[in-house]
Amino acid sequence: MNDLNFISSGNISEAATLPNLSALSIDLSLLSWHVSSCSFPGFSSEAFYGVGFTHHYTIMVQEKTVSGRLFYISQCVERFLTVDALKSCLRGGLYVKEGSMPSNFMLALPESEQARLAIRTFKEEYFLDFINIEDEIDPDERILEKDIVAHIKQFILSFGSKFCFIGNQYRIVVDEQEFFIDLLFFNRELHCLVAVELKRGKFVPSYLGQLNFYLSALDEYVRQPDESPSIGIILCKEASRNVVEFAVRDYTKPMGVATYRARDEMPYKLQKALPDFDDMRKLLDDSSYERGDGTDE
Repeated sequence: MNDLNFISSGNISEAATLPNLSALSIDLSLLSWHVSSCSFPGFSSEAFYGVGFTHHYTIMVQEKTVSGRLFYISQCVERFLTVDALKSCLRGGLYVKEGSMPSNFMLALPESEQARLAIRTFKEEYFLDFINIEDEIDPDERILEKDIVAHIKQFILSFGSKFCFIGNQYRIVVDEQEFFIDLLFFNRELHCLVAVELKRGKFVPSYLGQLNFYLSALDEYVRQPDESPSIGIILCKEASRNVVEFAVRDYTKPMGVATYRARDEMPYKLQKALPDFDDMRKLLDDSSYERGDGTDE
């Protein structure tokens, strides 16, 4: 079989400039056979061939498992990912972490299919590579919120393409008292409002009481009659899975707890895996300066 048989004519010139083409073509041909001969939800063999060669090359280099590669190909098809967005998904370990966020969705959502969809929608950890967090004493969540709002497009790509941003510090009034939700989204696939509360520290069970109140207010005053119940997410710096599972299980509002990792907190092995040389060099320079290897001008 010719190495380029699987590549559309529009991608041949691009593919010819990439190293290890022969071995990569064999791997992609095997993947193509998997797609053609098996049933994989989300895309067909036609969709497989419709994904650009650079996307395939990026996936093959950075993801080693067949199931993981097929997952990322399906993400490219479903979400129309650019190469940069795909690289961000790979760096954040989307395949491993999708659907693993601790939550009470199966208990709190009235329809089992809606619950399963919600579980698949959210991840246990989000890699927010557009944010740099400096060490601070008693940091304020508003700093994190400001960074996210300034990069809302990248944040939505981290969360998923089905999210629409409604606003930050979203105002709701209950009994003439004002309350403000950090971030409010609408998910077109879940067809519901999603409230996100940001916490710079470790998860504390009392956070859920506040979030439960916000969800009650959203369902009462904001949610439309044809929409599904609102979902709440606590996005914090760290969380114990056991503590979260105990904390959420007796609430009746659908809630979950996810953690985030910023760019300057990325492990060294992930820094080495970054495909963009300039970005990698900048990260390594920043890392050496923090260790004291650099010179303070």
